[in-house]
Amino acid sequence: RFSLKPKCHREIVVNEVSFVRKCIGADSSHGDLWGKLICTNFKVSFITHDALPMQRFQVANRLLGEHDVPLACVEQVVTVNDAKGKQKVLCSNQKLKFNPTELILYCKDFRIIRFRFDEAGPQSAKKVCLAIAHYSQPADPQLLFGFEYVGKQYYGSLGRYTVHSINSIPTRVNGVDPGGGLQMPLFDRPSEWDREIKRTGAAEWRVCSINEGYVVSPSLPEYFVVPVSLADQDLKQYLCFFTAHRIPLWCWNHPNGSALVRMASISDPLQQRKLDQRICSAITKSHPQRSDVLKSDLDKNLPNIQDIQAAFVKVRQICVIEPFEESEEKWLSSMESSRWLEYVRAFLKHSAEVVYLLEGKHVSVILQEEEDRDLSCVVSSLVQLMLDPHFRSLTGFQSLVQKEWVMAGHRFLDRCNHLKKNDKEESPLFQLFLDCVWQIINQYPAAFEFTEMYLTVLSDSMWIPVFSTFLFNCPQQRTENSMDFAKSKCIPVGGEKALRFPPVWDWSQQFTPKDQALFNNPMYVGKGATCVQNGAVKSFRRTKVNYPGTVPDAWK
Repeated sequence: RFSLKPKCHREIVVNEVSFVRKCIGADSSHGDLWGKLICTNFKVSFITHDALPMQRFQVANRLLGEHDVPLACVEQVVTVNDAKGKQKVLCSNQKLKFNPTELILYCKDFRIIRFRFDEAGPQSAKKVCLAIAHYSQPADPQLLFGFEYVGKQYYGSLGRYTVHSINSIPTRVNGVDPGGGLQMPLFDRPSEWDREIKRTGAAEWRVCSINEGYVVSPSLPEYFVVPVSLADQDLKQYLCFFTAHRIPLWCWNHPNGSALVRMASISDPLQQRKLDQRICSAITKSHPQRSDVLKSDLDKNLPNIQDIQAAFVKVRQICVIEPFEESEEKWLSSMESSRWLEYVRAFLKHSAEVVYLLEGKHVSVILQEEEDRDLSCVVSSLVQLMLDPHFRSLTGFQSLVQKEWVMAGHRFLDRCNHLKKNDKEESPLFQLFLDCVWQIINQYPAAFEFTEMYLTVLSDSMWIPVFSTFLFNCPQQRTENSMDFAKSKCIPVGGEKALRFPPVWDWSQQFTPKDQALFNNPMYVGKGATCVQNGAVKSFRRTKVNYPGTVPDAWK
């Protein structure tokens, strides 16, 4: 009666159990659903003929059913035995000494899902629980479902990922869908950086290719932008003095000529002053008015990744595990004590200070961080979002994330903890960024082409392990793992052939055109957007932060 028709190519059923009850109500069994619980190599699936009421503005994912949870989204697998009063958190390849009567899945998207096995076979229930625990904690990146998904479907030219027809999606060549699909830069080729240089009017900046083949730095993209006055030979000499060989990267140019740059710390103290002067001199020469360059040390001025993770864990505890156990006043007090909103405010405030320097003071700004792969991603993105209307469009926002997060080497694999190997490396930097964006959208709703729904599905997509966007720590790791996987599966690569992971930006892989329409803000008015503040109409584009004095102490 209950059967699973896999929605994803190469998805296979690992284990299943029938006569399972999915708990819907918190206090009673009223409204619970009966069906079959299935574990595949991609997701936990619950198949039932009963239906929940359709919620307003709900979207249907092409890769996931109404009751499906991607294995990468499972944070913790807990089994319970009522009779023995036992509870156990399951890990990969672990034995279970009792037959579970209940399974609780704690999910990374703030869901708690409960299944009861009162009528199910005890051994079958135990096996499916162990399978979920095992497959939700892969030991190696290549065991993530994305590699199986890509193995046959996305095999084509090195020039762009090539999508062959899947789930009735038209063929795309060179990253462009004639029907209106993916049409945005992925920043994996010099021509796309050239276009960004021209779009922002950064005449004194050039595309650098010294990292082709990732020979210089494994965490940098193959192509990036540097001042015209810095020769390739000079850059190669400076490499060894920067942490992880991450030399300064251009992010964006203001129309007044000021540049936003990010770079790693200089690891050699003896060379620090000399290199600082050389880099600042080159950036100054790239400014039409030869304005000053100011440096912001993000490690000193903002919370670290451990603090952000600790705050996020507290928020999850408050919102998911104990949402209704306290009064509203105490709940709000608990939220405040988590410090999450304090950190959101800190990043927004710091970004506004950088905006003031770039636009108000006409100076270039260097964002400096130990390895330039975490805090700088958040700040550089927020600054550009505040200053450039292009990045407040849907396509522009996606290109911003692609440029400042994916290509710049944010450690999505580690920070999302997809392999559940090192909890100390886990930190929700991208969720923090999306929360900051949500805060700005709520202040200036007409300035953004995309909606809260779009931010939600983008966040949820982090836990669907088929997209290159969130699967790797850097472009080099994606290339290396793709080659290794191809060899292990005897898939011929080399020359003009390669495995191409699809980016998340091709939304037709997950949603119909009708559902994608919910991403678009009907109030969007483009760069002329205004807001009402204290009874006065103000332009979003020209809103500035007025600080007492001149330059804040943090910038001296």
